[in-house]
Order: sequence, then structure tokens, then C-alpha cells
Amino acid sequence: MVIREVSAGDWETMRDVRLAALREAPHAFASTYAREAAFTPEQWLARIGPRSVTYLAYLPEHAGHDAADPAGIAGVYEADDAPQLVSVWVSPSARGRKAGEALITACADWARARGHAELFLWVTESNASARRLYERCGFIPTGERQPLPSDPSLPEIRMRRVL
Repeated sequence: MVIREVSAGDWETMRDVRLAALREAPHAFASTYAREAAFTPEQWLARIGPRSVTYLAYLPEHAGHDAADPAGIAGVYEADDAPQLVSVWVSPSARGRKAGEALITACADWARARGHAELFLWVTESNASARRLYERCGFIPTGERQPLPSDPSLPEIRMRRVL
């Protein structure tokens, strides 16, 4: 798996992958396709900053091809001095090929390099496959719950990982 950090020149690729994720798994995200499809280039570029990072995963057989679609995306941002893992998604065709683990490792490494001892995330309680991924990557539930912002009928649980 090849993991690449998104730079300002990659904002369109980041946008396309994020929108694909929102279309494919709307129940998994705090935002919606309709909301983010209307973002301006400046709004997408604002996601690339000094207190955040986004990574794209490429399958090894496509890593050297500029036209290859990324296999997944994940980001982490600093909020209230605690890093938050967000926007984790792997395309259906790449699932089971360790893209999720590779993306989470890159995000955890980024947070650790910035001096953080823990990494946090929110996951829809009913998203069993995502929860299994996070547990394999060392996350445990904190006991905190909240409604999913994009669909308050779905509860989310908070998880943390010691770095």
C-alpha cells in the first residue's frame, strides 16, 4: 500500500475521493454529499493546513500511475489539543487489502510526531466493519456517545488509541 499526504495541488483528488465516500457510505459520516458537493475550491483547500493532514491510499499496482484512483482516504486534525481521526473510507474494490490499516497508521504517526499521546475518533455504532477495523488498529471505546450529526437517529461512539 502506498500512502501519500495530500498537498494543495491534490485538492481536486481529495474532493473526488471524499465525495465518493459520502455517496457510497452516507451513514458513516457526520457530513453529507449534498453539503460538501457545494464546497468551493477555497473550502476544499482550507482542509489542508498546519493543524491537519489528509492521506490518500493507493494500491501497489496503481501507485505509479497518475490517473489511478486512490483506494482510500483518512485525515486527522488537532482540536482542543487532541487529534481526531476523520473521514476514513476505503473504496469497496480495495476493502480487505489493508488500506484502512495503512491510512490509520499514517494518521497515528502524524499525531505521535506532533507530541500527542492519544488519537480519538467517532464511529457510527452500527458500522460493525469500521468498528472492527478500529479495534484491530488498537482503538477502544471511551464510553462516550452522541447522535451522528448528519442523521441524529444514528448513535456514534467515541474511541481512543494510545500512541
